[in-house]
Amino acid sequence: MDAYKNIRTFEELIEHEHGKIGTENRNKYEEGAQMFIISEMLKEARKQANLTQEQLAERAGTKKSYISKLENAKGNIQLSTLIRIFEQGLGRRIGLTFL
Repeated sequence: MDAYKNIRTFEELIEHEHGKIGTENRNKYEEGAQMFIISEMLKEARKQANLTQEQLAERAGTKKSYISKLENAKGNIQLSTLIRIFEQGLGRRIGLTFL
């Protein structure tokens, strides 16, 4: 626990655990965190639309297993596929912000 005693912010904790921004370990962490956020957003939007994974897959032109992988943050996704799932499958728009 001594290694954590001088940590005061969330950013310091992330840097301690995963390295500085731009390092390979930190990039892997950031990618996983972003995929988790997308998976939770997809899951919540699907539930709000009262759709099963199978129904969403059919509307979006993909497979249930693919939707399941995405909702469990286990798959890679192309931006065009993400847009299609949200727009065609869920009737929602996607906005992107670049930081």
